[in-house]
Parts: sequence; structure tokens; C-alpha cells
Amino acid sequence: MTKPHTFQTRLLHNDHKFDPATGAVSVPIQQASTFHQADFDNPGQYDYSRSGNPTREALEDTIAQLEGGERGFAFASGMAAISTAFMLLSKGDHVVISEDVYGGTFRMIHDVLTRFGIDHTFVDMTDLHAVATAIQPNTQVLYIETPSNPLLNITDIQAVTKLAKANGCLTFVDNTFMTPALQRPLELGADLVLHSATKFIAGHSDVVAGLAVTDKKEIADQLSFLQNAFGSILGAHDCWLVLRGLKTLDCRLKQSSESADKIANFLSAHPFVEEVYYPGFRTHPGASIHSYQASGAGAVLSFKLKNAEEVKAFSQNVELPVFAVSLGAVESILSYPATMSHASMPKEEREKRGITDGLLRLSVGLESPEDLIRDFEKALNSLRVPLQKVGL
Repeated sequence: MTKPHTFQTRLLHNDHKFDPATGAVSVPIQQASTFHQADFDNPGQYDYSRSGNPTREALEDTIAQLEGGERGFAFASGMAAISTAFMLLSKGDHVVISEDVYGGTFRMIHDVLTRFGIDHTFVDMTDLHAVATAIQPNTQVLYIETPSNPLLNITDIQAVTKLAKANGCLTFVDNTFMTPALQRPLELGADLVLHSATKFIAGHSDVVAGLAVTDKKEIADQLSFLQNAFGSILGAHDCWLVLRGLKTLDCRLKQSSESADKIANFLSAHPFVEEVYYPGFRTHPGASIHSYQASGAGAVLSFKLKNAEEVKAFSQNVELPVFAVSLGAVESILSYPATMSHASMPKEEREKRGITDGLLRLSVGLESPEDLIRDFEKALNSLRVPLQKVGL
């Protein structure tokens, strides 16, 4: 039997490597909003692009194959994918969710779902006992984000999915940080995988997109209905941009991950950095679990300075990373969770989760790691004079 191709090869050689009609090696962008029906009694495969579009279908098929799922879905944003997934729930249902989840997901759970009578419990997903204790008779979903945003906490996907199945629950996993290049939750028992494809999958800061993949037909059928009902679909040109970005995902993520490791080690040794959160460290609390369920540490890390004043000074002195919302791009992106990704989370909730005013998140891009380290060193050394230099 022929050995299956590696992930790296399958990014390029899949069912959509060329257009069967023309031989074009790039998926055609089908901008049509509606499709002619040649036979009144037997309509064609496509009728209206909200319900189905050839370019979107190519992306949905590709991500499903890469995640090992039965069916994929492309949405207008990561939050559109997450929000639609939560619409699988009904009034009276309950969700157990990672306490240090992305701010947009927190907002959806805390401020929107509660209006529809869907309850929730935030829990430390690294503590299986806490997860088990939080499950109620009406719990329908255990929602995981691993590594978490922005503290890179690690949840044991396989253990949580076993717990979910024992209690008749579904498991949703936000796989944005890892992508299927490094982690495939469906293979570990998850029911639904979610992505902000804006990030590493597209990878060039030029498209906003969300993806969902399941290996369960029943879930796929329900998501297909909801995607068509809500209409939060990804446009054809944006689908093409995500498909283009996917082709280089493996090499981009490898390069960025190698650089992230070097930068994390530099930061951990610097006297002005109080703490570094990075799953590639052996001392990271979830390192052993992460090494089991993922094939790399990824390209995102967070680090803590003394306070907001130092964060401001650092951001004003660093030159190479852009200081912006988002992550997973070819350029390094430095973010301040307190006012960016987690701005929708009240300050007391952020601090309870360890998201302090001194915390910065770094998504490492494709710049030379040596150049980034020199830039960071200059910016850090501008903060204050080390005590030993003044004889104290």
C-alpha cells in the first residue's frame, strides 16, 4: 500500500490542486451570486452563493481533509464560525468553557448566549477534576482553547473528550494557534474544530475568515443548515486568499516556531521580563501534555513586564513587530491583551485569569530571529537601568 503523503505535501497536492475544466493550478474565483438552472425539475449543484459556491467549497473541502474531518465550513470571521457553532445549542443548555478563553468568545458566551437562556461555567480546563465538577445534567458542550489565548495554558484534549463522551456532551476545540499543521483535535476525539483562519492559516494579514470542521455527519448537517440560515459565509475572493495562504502554512509555521523558541529563551533570561508563557519550555505546566497532542510549540508566546507603563515604553521603543490586534502573520505582531484581544473582558475578570496590565503577547513572524532579539533587547534596556549597574 502506498504510504500517504505528508501534511506538507497535502497542502499542495489535494483534490483542488488544479481546475479540472481548464487545468489552471489556482482555484478559480467564482464571483457569481446566482446560478442558471438549466432543468426546471432537476436543479444544478449550485443555486445561490449563500447556500453554496464553488470557490468556498474548495476551501471547505481542503480544510476538512487537512483536519481529518467529514466536512468543513468557511465563515466570514472566526467569531462567525464560533457563534454559529454555539447555535447548535438550545434554551436551557449549559456550556463548560475554558476560563482564559479569547475575549470575543467570552463576550459571546457571557453577553449573548445568556440572553437566549443558555448558561455557562468558566473553568480551569487544565484541571480535569474542575472540569468534571462543572458538568451539569444540562451540559451539552465542553469548549476548549489550547494553547489558550493569551497565557498559553494547555488542556488535555483527549482526556476532556473522554469526559465529555461519558456525560453525553460534545467537545469543541479552538485550534487557531496550532492549525492542523501542528495539532488535529478530531483525531483526539473532539467533535468540532474551529479556527480564526485570519491568523496562521491565511497568514498574510489581508483577509478575515473563520473555519469549522467536524467528522460527525449529524453535526455537519446542522452546521450546514445554520450556515445557510445565518448567511455569515466567506466571500469567494476571501476563500481564494485563504486557499493561497494554506499552501505555505507548513513552511511559515516551522520558521516562525523556530524563531519563537529562540525569542522565548532570550526573554526568559532578561532581568526586566518577569515571566514568559511558552509551551515549548519544559518547565511550562502543560509541556508534557502539549508534546503528546501537538507536534510543535507554535509561534505565539506571551511575556510579562512590571506594569502598563513599562508596556507602553517597550511598545514605543520596539521597531520590528507591528503593534496591533491579531496574530499568525508573516510579520511579527505584538499585542496588548488588556486593551486588544481581551478588552471586552472586565478588568477584574482579566486579572483573575492572570491577564495583567503588564502582559504582552507576541506572534512571531518570518523576520530573522536575531534581528528581532536585538530589537527587543534595545527596547527592554530602555525601560530602566539595571540595579547592578548603579551598585545597588
